[in-house]
Formats: sequence, C-alpha cells, structure tokens
Amino acid sequence: MNKVVVLDRDGTIVIDRHYLADPDGLEFEPGATAGLQRMAKMGYRLVIVTNQSGIARGMLSVATLSLIHERLREMLAAHGVHLDGIYFCPHAPGDACECRKPNQQLMVQAAADLGFDQSKAVVIGDKDSDVEFGQRAGARTMLIGNSSGRSATAVTPDYFIANLTDAAEILSRLDT
Repeated sequence: MNKVVVLDRDGTIVIDRHYLADPDGLEFEPGATAGLQRMAKMGYRLVIVTNQSGIARGMLSVATLSLIHERLREMLAAHGVHLDGIYFCPHAPGDACECRKPNQQLMVQAAADLGFDQSKAVVIGDKDSDVEFGQRAGARTMLIGNSSGRSATAVTPDYFIANLTDAAEILSRLDT
C-alpha cells in the first residue's frame, strides 16, 4: 500500500496551458501515458497534487476545475490508468495558505485519505516547488528537465528525468 507516486499535473502529465480553463485543452505530455501505465502495472497508486492559482485569479472556477479533472480521469482511463486521488490548492502564491506546494497540507491529506506513508512516496513534477514539496515530506523526488542552467540555489531532486516514461524506468530499477 506504500507504493505511491504523487504527481504534479501541468507540465508533468499534461501540457501546461498557463491557467487551463477548458477540459478540451487537455493534452498529454510526451511519454506520460506510457509511463503512468507502467507505474500502475508495477503496483504504484497514482495521486495528483496541483497548485491551481487560476481559481484565486478568477481565471476558472472550482466547478470548471472539476470538469477538467473529470475529463483527465476519462482520458487516463482510456489508457488503462486510474488515479487514486486529485488534490488541489485554489490559492494565489501570496495567500499564505498551507495547501500550496511546497507546503505539506495536501500531502498530509492525501496520505491520511489513502493510507500511505508520505516518506515512502515518490514525488514527480516539473518545478522546484514540486521537488521541495517531496523533500519536505521525506519522499524520493524526480524533476522533469535537466540540471543544466539551474542556479546553485535551486533544490536538487533525487533524479532528473525527461518524462514519465523515464520515471517509470527508474522506478522499475528501484523495485528490483
């Protein structure tokens, strides 16, 4: 039950559309479905934790976000992938909330709801805040992108990956 991958949404699973407000705008990142399929076959439960400040900025409503997530679940189901949960922060960066990554409220909530040890999870995202989110939880971290051009003050993930297919390959080696 502790095999859990906590994923960012935009730029990790789907192409980042900069405040996506239409379910029809969902499009998978290259390698996303193959990687998620492989993770699921290895017994990993898949959870999304995403910052959605577009809600606080008035660019979309919670109802629209629900439609986007419903559509995402349908798209993933068509590839045989099930999500165990989707958790989101609706606040803007300056709102000083406890749920915006890298803060831990959504990780604690997901772990309590789904019964997993957050320190045993793997966190995958495309931003430093995703890596810091995982590090604060004591989880293993993977960052989509590479180390070139990163500042010396940037957080360092456990692994740099190109996409979720790479992540699944690393997880398969760690499982053996």
